[in-house]
Amino acid sequence: MKNNNFADLDDRARTIFGQIVESFIADGQPVGSRTLSRTIDLSAATIRNVMQDLEFMGLLKAPHISAGRLPTDMGLRYFVDGILEVGGLNETERAALEEQCSDENSSVESILENASSQLSQLSQSAGLVIAPKQSNKKIHHVEFVSLSSEQALVIIISNDGSVENRIMPIDLGTTPDMLREAGNFLSEKLHGRTMADMQKILEQEMQAVRSELSAITQRVVASGIAKQTDDGKLIVKGQSQLLDQSLGNDLEMARGLFDQLEAQETVSRLLEEADQANGVKIYIGSENSIFEGTGHSLILSPYHDSQNDVVGAIGVIGPMRLNYAKIIPSVNYMAEILSQRIRSL
Repeated sequence: MKNNNFADLDDRARTIFGQIVESFIADGQPVGSRTLSRTIDLSAATIRNVMQDLEFMGLLKAPHISAGRLPTDMGLRYFVDGILEVGGLNETERAALEEQCSDENSSVESILENASSQLSQLSQSAGLVIAPKQSNKKIHHVEFVSLSSEQALVIIISNDGSVENRIMPIDLGTTPDMLREAGNFLSEKLHGRTMADMQKILEQEMQAVRSELSAITQRVVASGIAKQTDDGKLIVKGQSQLLDQSLGNDLEMARGLFDQLEAQETVSRLLEEADQANGVKIYIGSENSIFEGTGHSLILSPYHDSQNDVVGAIGVIGPMRLNYAKIIPSVNYMAEILSQRIRSL
């Protein structure tokens, strides 16, 4: 039975364990007692005994017989929760992150892509961000463009500059004037309202002005809003860095991770996890239910709208030897920046 009462670790055990984890984060290699004895004022035999105790507790493991030791998933969790000192960012680091969101003329999606790229560069892993759900976006303008006698394109422009296009069927005999009338009607009634509100608002408005719109125009309006919006978009930058780090290790695990990143259900699961988080949430190795079995860690933080509702999430996914001390405050600060930008729209 392993003793998980980590609070009982004495200073010597904490020092040895901390150095093993820091070495693992730096190069991913096992650390032996003889190597540690060069930096810790203890004999190799004493260090070896402490390492055996830490292994019995489940904090360390030996990848091979007679090899050095590596931290387990449980050990990394103990390190992050009990030993790691997470500080703030200096002015230069904060400015570098703020720069990614500084262009007021950029669309939200462009800002999110820049933010994801910045976190990827900083972590040398993959940066990921979930764009706000379409249903949370505020509508700026709607217009219809005829594609043929049977189809039209609905263009919905949001306040953040993003554009959603929908192809819809139209009745024979629908004229450009009818399409223009439908677009003007929707733009007037929906301006500043969210897509989630669209159906309810139009049901009320259509009843009030039914006599003012032709039957065909009414069908154009109804068809143009029929499509349900999705759960958001997952933007991932730096996949190649994840692949590079997996070379020589387990490519199958990396492929499993890529499959998960491409799965639509991943978006809703990440949003669910972010919605339950109070600030940055950290998943280490096997704790990570979203990317279970991939051998990676996930650092995730939600960002909010003006009503303080969670509308998206941003984070980093990479090998378990992430530089947690550097990445945790960076993810947290980037989430704060994105919240401020979303609230200003």
